[in-house]
Amino acid sequence: MTSLLVKNVRIMDGDPADILIRDGAIAEIAPGLDAPGVPVEDGAGLIALPGLVDAHTHLDKSLLGWPWYKNDVGGASLMAMIENERDMKQRLGLDPHVQSMRHALKTAAYGATLIRSHVDIDTQGGLRALEGVMQTAEALADVVEIETVAFPQSGLTIREGTAELMDQALAMGADLVGGLDPCGVDHDPKGHLDIIFGLAEKHGKGIDIHLHERGELGLFSMEMILDRAQALDMKGMVTISHAFCLGMQDYPRVEAMLERLAALDVAIMTTAPTSSPAPLVKQLDAHGIRIGAGNDGIQDTWGPYGNGDMLERAKFVGLRNNLRMDAEVKRALDICSGGGAVAMGKPRRELATGAPGDLVLVEGEAVVQAVVTHAPRKLVVKGGHVTARDGRTLVQAP
Repeated sequence: MTSLLVKNVRIMDGDPADILIRDGAIAEIAPGLDAPGVPVEDGAGLIALPGLVDAHTHLDKSLLGWPWYKNDVGGASLMAMIENERDMKQRLGLDPHVQSMRHALKTAAYGATLIRSHVDIDTQGGLRALEGVMQTAEALADVVEIETVAFPQSGLTIREGTAELMDQALAMGADLVGGLDPCGVDHDPKGHLDIIFGLAEKHGKGIDIHLHERGELGLFSMEMILDRAQALDMKGMVTISHAFCLGMQDYPRVEAMLERLAALDVAIMTTAPTSSPAPLVKQLDAHGIRIGAGNDGIQDTWGPYGNGDMLERAKFVGLRNNLRMDAEVKRALDICSGGGAVAMGKPRRELATGAPGDLVLVEGEAVVQAVVTHAPRKLVVKGGHVTARDGRTLVQAP
């Protein structure tokens, strides 16, 4: 972390001002600031946004830098896609450190200063993916903060030895315990959840579980998750990613579940998908539920889409939730920046005194215009340290 004075920027849609960052945090925002001895960047009247946050991605999966991958499995079952990915990662000899560096730097060039990555832990790849992503997190500590989730992508109870590897992953330094579709993948919701909550209790870590299960099946799994969170007094320590079941049409059932999620302070992470039901921002907001968003996997064996840009993802959040007014679109942006950080249990990324010194300068007349056009990023700053200029990180990708 360092100190920096960014001159002549528009704070969101506000008047021009300067931003002084000292020791990695925003110390002052006002016009005409002077800070002798502190490096200066001229903002040239650009819009200043808080650092962006990708709160749900998979840094170990991307095929960035490889010849284009022909996908013949994308419309198959979930387990078929999981097995195909596991096989292709081995067949291609992917280096998880190299791939996660490429992915993280691409996301950082678009203005992200904080990433949560789920990292595959399975009996075929062992801990190799986590070792690679943790190496990337250390190498890029001055560029982007990377939080890791030990993720049993191939299942827990159906693959003997995975639980032991998850235990090792958490002891090695993975930040959270991951899980996946207790009914749909393991066909053993009690066994699956007993393992991940047992690991969370043992290591004193939070949980972020993928829940793609839809409708009543998803609500059943969600109830079991919440029962354990309540029994173990894990209020504020559990995240449910995707949570497609909250997009079902049974309004009273969903409302009852939202009330319980709010009471236990469970965060929801979404990708604002177009092809699946999804939790609605306005419903979650009405209950005060923390919401983050992420790009999920980008350009991998699962699909060819995604580019790592959380400003574009904010546009998708707005489109998926029919957010049209300027204030609503700014809420979509917040989910992909400060709100996403709060959903992760991190300090809010915001342009305010005392906040982390993370910001991104973008072209445009207004914030909403920048979101809908995913305007060019001219400068990215993390903790007072310039990390990218004109869409390129200062650290080169391998």
